Amino acid sequence: MARAGLTTERLAQAGAELADEVGFDKVTVPALARRFDVTTASLYSHIKSSQDLKAKIALLALEELADRVAAALAGRAGKDALTAFANAYRDYAREHPGRYAAAQLRLDPETAAASAGGRHAQMTRAILRGYDLTEPDRTHAVRMLGSIFHGYVSLEMAGGFSHSAPDSQETWSWILDSLDAQLRNWPRS
Repeated sequence: MARAGLTTERLAQAGAELADEVGFDKVTVPALARRFDVTTASLYSHIKSSQDLKAKIALLALEELADRVAAALAGRAGKDALTAFANAYRDYAREHPGRYAAAQLRLDPETAAASAGGRHAQMTRAILRGYDLTEPDRTHAVRMLGSIFHGYVSLEMAGGFSHSAPDSQETWSWILDSLDAQLRNWPRS
């Protein structure tokens, strides 16, 4: 019988905390069981496998990140919205590196469709309304922003910018200014 007080939600939250501490790749059901001082078998009434645990952490991370970005975007448009979105994304990754890694997990189509991933795309498209892009340019721009934000954050978190000038924050601001200029001057198809 499962230990009282353990729920799928509590285990996903603890798994997310563990991911931030030791890295998402090191999160397993046995590691989570040790955290609660229970047997691994006692968790299987809530979690099917380590992969299921990782998917639950990914869903939690996607939801948290979407909530944070939505709060940052409230009442903003144009460059202010672009900057708020980008900074919320970057700040979340820096504060929660394991959860950020979890948010990149490839989910099966059904799980992905039910996740907050769709909210991320909708919010990115909302930013782009301020730049008057039409399809297929809007889709290209969504992909460009996602690639740049993820690429920069991943390289920064890996220490890729810590050994040279200028400061990483200066480059981040320069990138956001450049993206704003690119979006305002998007070549029309």
